[in-house]
Amino acid sequence: MRVLAAADKFKGTVSATDVCAAIGHACWDIGLDCTELPLADGGEGTLEILGGSNMHTWVTGPLGDPVLAHWRFARGTAVIEMARASGLTLVGGAAKNDALAASTQGTGELIDSALDLGADKIIVCLGGSATTDGGYGALRAISAPARLKAVDFIVACDVETPFLDAARVFAPQKGATPAQVAFLSGRLERLADTYRGEYGVDVTALTGAGAAGGLAGGLAALGARLMAGFDVVADETNFDEAIESCDVVVTGEGLLDLTSFAGKVVGEVATWAASLGTPAHAIVGSAEPGIDPDLLGAIDVVDLSAQFTREIAMREPLRCIEDAARGVLERYC
Repeated sequence: MRVLAAADKFKGTVSATDVCAAIGHACWDIGLDCTELPLADGGEGTLEILGGSNMHTWVTGPLGDPVLAHWRFARGTAVIEMARASGLTLVGGAAKNDALAASTQGTGELIDSALDLGADKIIVCLGGSATTDGGYGALRAISAPARLKAVDFIVACDVETPFLDAARVFAPQKGATPAQVAFLSGRLERLADTYRGEYGVDVTALTGAGAAGGLAGGLAALGARLMAGFDVVADETNFDEAIESCDVVVTGEGLLDLTSFAGKVVGEVATWAASLGTPAHAIVGSAEPGIDPDLLGAIDVVDLSAQFTREIAMREPLRCIEDAARGVLERYC
C-alpha cells in the first residue's frame, strides 16, 4: 500500500512540509509506505515548495522603502514570489497600506536580477500582494525587457480574475476605499489600452490577468505565459507521476471552503484522484458548512476542529493531523 501525502500549508499555523511530514509519521506508525509531496497553488508559500530561497536582494518595497527579498536561482531557473518584494505583509497589512501608491517595482527588480544572472527560465508566483498597479511598476523596473524573449517566462496565477476586475475584487482587501477602487479600475482600463498599443497584447482577454492586482496582465504584456498556479507546481514537482503511482492520497489545508475547488490544492488533488479512481482524503483545520456534495465528489473530509475541538486543533495542529491521518489510513492496513 502506497500513500501519497500531498497537502498545502495550514495558513498561519503549519507549513505544507510539516503537514506532509505528520501524515508520513502516521504511515510509518502503522506500517504503510508514504511519499511526502508538499504542494502550493502558486501563491504565498510556493517558493518553499519549489526548493526554498538561496538568494536575497535589496529591492524597492510596495511603498518605496527598501526590503530584503528572498528568491531562488538554481540551474538557470529563477523562482520569484512576488509577496517577498511587493506583499501586503511588508507594509503591515491593509490598515497601513496606501492602495493607490503601492507598486510592484520590487518584483520587477527581482526579475531584472534574474535576467542579469542569465536565467533561461523565470517563474513568478503571485498572491499576497499590496498592489493594484496592473504590473506597471514591475515593467518599468525591468531594463531591456527584450531579454525576456529568450526566457521561458511563466507566471503562476492563484486566481482566474480578469484584468479589469482586479480592483473591484481585491483592492478593498488591500485598504482601498470605494472611491479608490473606482480610481484604480479606471487606471487599469487605461493600462489595458497602453499594453494593447505598446505590446500588442490584449490583457483583458487573458484568464487570470487580474492576479496580484493585475501584475499577471502586465507581465503577460511582456510575453509571460499565465498558468494556473497548481499546474506550475505540479509540473515542477512531478505530481502526476507521484499520484499515478500511489494507492491512496491524503491532502489537506487550513480552511476548506468554496475557493478550495477553484484551483486550490485540495480541489485539484481531489480531481486528479477521481480521474484515476484513487481513494482520496482531505484533512482540514476546519470546513465551511454547506459545501455542495457535488464539489466534494468522492473525497473524504476530516475536520480537525470538529474532531478535536477548534482550540486543540489550533494549539496542537501537527498532533491532530497525525492522529487524524492514522485514523483514516488504518482501514487500509
